[in-house]
Amino acid sequence: MIKYKDTQYQCSMELSLALIGGKWKSLILWYLGENTMRFSELRRMLPKITQKMLTQQLRALEENGLVNRVIYTQVPPKVEYSLTDEGKSLLPIFETLIKWGVNHANSDQPSDQND
Repeated sequence: MIKYKDTQYQCSMELSLALIGGKWKSLILWYLGENTMRFSELRRMLPKITQKMLTQQLRALEENGLVNRVIYTQVPPKVEYSLTDEGKSLLPIFETLIKWGVNHANSDQPSDQND
C-alpha cells in the first residue's frame, strides 16, 4: 500500500496512473515538455478538449507538482504553464511509450496471439 495526499493506493502503478492517466494528462505533459505554453496554445494543440476539462486537468497536474502555473500581472492577464522538474522526469517515459506505440502500429500482427 502507498499513501499519497490522504489516498491509499494498492501499488505504485495505481498511483502513477492516477497522477498521469486519463485521456488528456499525458498529452498535456508531453506538449508542455516541448516548451512553456499559455492556456490558448494548449487548447489549439488539443482541439477536442473542452475549456472546462483543460482547466481541470491543468489544476490536477499543478496540485500534484507536475506543472507550474505562472500568473503575470498585466493587462490583459497572462498565465503560462510549464513542467516542474518532476514533470520533466516523465518525458523519457513518454518517449519510450511513443516508440512502443510506433512499433505496435507497424507490427503486422500482435506478438502474443491466443488462437
